[in-house]
Amino acid sequence: MYTAHPDRYADMPYRRAGRSGLKLPALSLGLWHNFGPGRPAETQRAILRRAFDLGVTHFDLANNYGPPPGAAESALGEALKADFTPYRDELVISTKAGYLMWPGPYGEWGSRKYLLSSLDQSLKRMGLDYVDIFYSHRFDPDTPLEETMGALHTAVRQGKALYVGVSNYSAEQTREAARILADLGTPLLVHQPRYSMLDRRPEEEGVLDALDELQAGSVVYSPLEQGLLTGRYLDGIPEDSRAASDSPFLNSDAVTEDLVGRLRALNGIAESRGQTLAQMALAWVLRGGRVTSALVGASSPQQLEDSVGAVRALDFDGEELARIDAVLKG
Repeated sequence: MYTAHPDRYADMPYRRAGRSGLKLPALSLGLWHNFGPGRPAETQRAILRRAFDLGVTHFDLANNYGPPPGAAESALGEALKADFTPYRDELVISTKAGYLMWPGPYGEWGSRKYLLSSLDQSLKRMGLDYVDIFYSHRFDPDTPLEETMGALHTAVRQGKALYVGVSNYSAEQTREAARILADLGTPLLVHQPRYSMLDRRPEEEGVLDALDELQAGSVVYSPLEQGLLTGRYLDGIPEDSRAASDSPFLNSDAVTEDLVGRLRALNGIAESRGQTLAQMALAWVLRGGRVTSALVGASSPQQLEDSVGAVRALDFDGEELARIDAVLKG
């Protein structure tokens, strides 16, 4: 029987999500393609247990995570039942709906029909009465935003979600979503954009500025850019890497000589800070407090431990930031 570590809250910083009362750990665990039948169940449970022991209280999912779709939620449901039933009120569990989940016209996007049906299915897979955060996973250009946000509001009214968020929305879409939700009486808690040293669009396209204006939080995904911002690619493409498999999320063409050179330079800066490249990349997205939490994946408890080590050095001086920018801008 799993018993959580008594000092699990000793070292992890927690940050308030916008102006809400909810605090999230600086690092959250994403249950994406690393959870499902393709991985040993005991490894998955070991990652979850180690995460919680390290103060990672937020587990993030979506309806379509797996593979197959739904598998990550089912895996979490089994782990919750086996290990975390006594700790449910110490956990923040989030899920999303928006991408293709089942065939036909009601199996994706942002209709009320799809979102609320999907949430019911997610709760059943996880064995939960409610999730802490329910997201619209992507903006739907063919459904009125009032309908999509109204469905999120309904989830809160029904007691099936405590908070709501959006993911992959532009700055203006986020502002409009927040306005609609405010009129309904359900505030926008958080936005989940893709953000890393190698993908700074939330800065460049004004998403972080919009969240500052709205006093909403942010939970960023892919802060390690599909593994590029780890030590795995410092000498090219390893045979067992995601890039070598030409994954739809990272292919070998992306790993150019120029990129490898930049990664090596960034690794040198990380070493001067006493960090791994992954730790520095995580600290970088969390710098200055604009980002509430960074999502990390893990294929082993040891990999998770390395990521969590980032919280020991979250501050940068001006010279370090200038050196990083010089590498990134070439």
